[in-house]
Amino acid sequence: MVALVIVTATLYYTNQLAQRLGEEEKKRVELIVKAIEHNSTATGEGSEDFTFPLYVIEENKTTPLIITDANEEIIDFRNIDTTNARRGGMNRVRRLLGEFRDAHPPIVSHFGSGQNYIYYGDSYLLQQLRLFPYVQLTIIFLFLVVVLIALSLAHRSIQNQVWVGLSKETAHQLGTPLSSLVGWMELMREHDVNKEAVAEMQKDVDRLQLVADRFGKVGSVPNLEEENLVQRLANMVDYMQKRAPAKVAITLTAAEDDIRVNMSGPLFDWVIENLMRNALDAMDGKGSISVTVTNHPQQVWVDVQDTGKGIPAHQVKKIFNPGFTTKKRGWGLGLSLSKRIIEKYHHGSLFVKQSEPGKGTMFRIILRR
Repeated sequence: MVALVIVTATLYYTNQLAQRLGEEEKKRVELIVKAIEHNSTATGEGSEDFTFPLYVIEENKTTPLIITDANEEIIDFRNIDTTNARRGGMNRVRRLLGEFRDAHPPIVSHFGSGQNYIYYGDSYLLQQLRLFPYVQLTIIFLFLVVVLIALSLAHRSIQNQVWVGLSKETAHQLGTPLSSLVGWMELMREHDVNKEAVAEMQKDVDRLQLVADRFGKVGSVPNLEEENLVQRLANMVDYMQKRAPAKVAITLTAAEDDIRVNMSGPLFDWVIENLMRNALDAMDGKGSISVTVTNHPQQVWVDVQDTGKGIPAHQVKKIFNPGFTTKKRGWGLGLSLSKRIIEKYHHGSLFVKQSEPGKGTMFRIILRR
């Protein structure tokens, strides 16, 4: 708003200044016309002094003039460059005559050979003055763009710090009860308490430790190691299938059994789990999730497609924004963190390849070799 006020005031002031300068130029042109009339009508007899009229005529080096007869045939012109052939010579003068006619009414005079018209245009200084507000407007607009970008980056940086702090605090809070659970399980093993139940509990504790490890790694640069991507995905498909509703089928399709990619296994598993859990939430207990791996010379594509509700077009660009969620319960961090993991840590990309309400959604992960 301050910038708008500044620009408005500048436009008004500059416009007033240009009008005054235009009036002064008109007076100067009228003075030049009188000087030309004086010289053309003088007989040369007596003691007339031509010094001042000649000085007035010769000192006009800025205001372009075109002199025509009563039929508007060009007789003479001043301060118009016709030496450059690319500018069209006299054609340029005729074109400027039309512009001058539209800009200012002509000054009528008699130079001794009938009625003449003097058309004039704005001087270079006046032209620059008229353009100045628009130059200033452009500068202010660019300044505002820079400010908005800076504010956006600062806001995003604060968000990242909040998410990183929240993740690390979550990992810290999970650590204490996990250590206690591990101790209790060791005690149960020593007393031979239901070995099958203890084994299943161990799996869940291991899972909790993995989750805590994932949260702890957010904000830190992970070590990328070469792993078999297909095996990683197979393990996740098996894990999620056991925890999915009975009417949901999760499948994995890959042309090769061993595709090597540099990755952080725990963080990549988190991304796949997030995508699958979102797919399960969108299917209301029945449907299918297909994971397809496509191997390219420089890239590997991982497509996760479901037969759920789909995403409305107006929400596709928002789903990766921190805090955006369509669920009644949830913080809207899953997809945001997933995108961060793939793009910042794995130098790849994660996006919605296609989505249609009522038919499902496909997310694509691109991992670069």
